[in-house]
Amino acid sequence: MKHALVTGVTGQDGAYLSQLLLEKGYEVYGLLRRSASADVVDSRLRWLGIAGQVRVIDGDILDLASVLRIMRDVKPDEVYNLGAQSFVKTSWNQPLLTGQVTALGVGVMLEAVRLENPECRFYQASSSEMYGLIQEPVQSEKTPFYPRSPYAVAKLYGHWMTVNYRESFGMHASSGILFNHESPLRGIEFVTRKVTDGAARIKLGLATELRMGNLDAKRDWGHARDYVKAMHLMLQQETADDYVVATGRTTSIRDMCSIAFRHVGLNYEDYIKIDPTYLRPAEVDVLHGNPAKAMTKLGWKAETTLEEMISEMVEADLARHRAGLASA
Repeated sequence: MKHALVTGVTGQDGAYLSQLLLEKGYEVYGLLRRSASADVVDSRLRWLGIAGQVRVIDGDILDLASVLRIMRDVKPDEVYNLGAQSFVKTSWNQPLLTGQVTALGVGVMLEAVRLENPECRFYQASSSEMYGLIQEPVQSEKTPFYPRSPYAVAKLYGHWMTVNYRESFGMHASSGILFNHESPLRGIEFVTRKVTDGAARIKLGLATELRMGNLDAKRDWGHARDYVKAMHLMLQQETADDYVVATGRTTSIRDMCSIAFRHVGLNYEDYIKIDPTYLRPAEVDVLHGNPAKAMTKLGWKAETTLEEMISEMVEADLARHRAGLASA
């Protein structure tokens, strides 16, 4: 039985990845920094029905001593580093915290693997936000980076540290440059979930409008359930490498809103109001990934369409709010 250590285990990707690994017969250990909300922090694991199957261990990706202890105790065959301050907008308000967790945390994890278990395979969650002010219309592994937020700058540090440890120490360390990936488990602060939750609330009479920022930004959206499969496949390869994980299709936020509201029989134009407070200081106008390498070398491809994903998210939000109304 393989052992996997997952940081960020209670997040969207951590939950879906844990589910996938459990299905494949892994013993899954989740690194969790304790907080005052520890009693509800595993809500995503509970949503998937796997909370009791993941072995949660206290630790902090900024504390090398605690990570070394965990590496020694767990002896993982694979480490998936998904832990980060992952909300782009927050990174302008908390740039130093974002740098510590999202950037330096990667260095701590890599160093712990190198010191304690250098044969362990390592996955780093890189991000399409690193492309920022895009230098090519379609972004591949060879496209130059131009980060446009503290979050993206921090992710770029973690990405290059992973490459450096691979090249310097011969570690099996891979990065997945994942484009936007969503699901019913996405946090409410992220734009897709904000839209699907807003459509559900308006449909049920719980709200009359939805305030949004830039509707013309375009993103390449896929389903997190599909994307964690690519993470796992990377660590099964003989040689470590970096891969773009994307659908190859780009859609505007405006069109995504239209899909969500149309699912509940509404016209988004009747309910969405533009609010300048939701605009970013430096916008990433468009992201469009080229997943050819992942498709060719990993045998991976996105299986869920944007329309299917948004419909699933809207239905999940309708169910959440109906349950709340029923218990009120």
